[in-house]
Amino acid sequence: MRMLLIGPPGAGKGTQAVRVAESYGIPAISTGDIFRANVAQGTPLGLQAKEYMDRGAYVPDDLTNALVLDRLAHSDAGAGFLLDGFPRTLPQVHTLDSTLEETAGGLDAVIQLVIDTDAVVERLLKRAKDQGRSDDTEDVIRKRLEVYQEQTHPLVAVYAQRGVLVSVDAVGSVDEVTDRISGALSGRVQGSD
Repeated sequence: MRMLLIGPPGAGKGTQAVRVAESYGIPAISTGDIFRANVAQGTPLGLQAKEYMDRGAYVPDDLTNALVLDRLAHSDAGAGFLLDGFPRTLPQVHTLDSTLEETAGGLDAVIQLVIDTDAVVERLLKRAKDQGRSDDTEDVIRKRLEVYQEQTHPLVAVYAQRGVLVSVDAVGSVDEVTDRISGALSGRVQGSD
């Protein structure tokens, strides 16, 4: 089971990725977690990533590709994985396609979390207050949403054309959204519990 969770910042991807991955017994691979860990550790990559993240910009493809492809090579991802935050651009889609072709196939499902812009801004401002996140000011949030629309949203059409896209309403309680995802995936992906 090879899956991707896609949606704008603040749609709940991180929360849902953990739940879906646990349900299918596969690792959740989050570029955001990888970047934040590097920032917290003060690694050179983390310092570079922080500059982009604080501006609401995407970390360049070459840095992102290297981290994610290295993570996909770990043995726990051999039976499947759930990607959260990668690919975000069309060039990253091509990089992922090339990597997956070498290991027998593409993605089984792409879960798109759909949410209104105002709801995202409200969620992220609340999260910034609760968690003290420097990258979640209203200006940065709106910039991140613009970048998402320009660079990542086009991926929705690519995966829809491939017949692997399932769209899920991301507004509601965590359990409600999880239930919607489970229902959307039912019958699409083999081996669910």
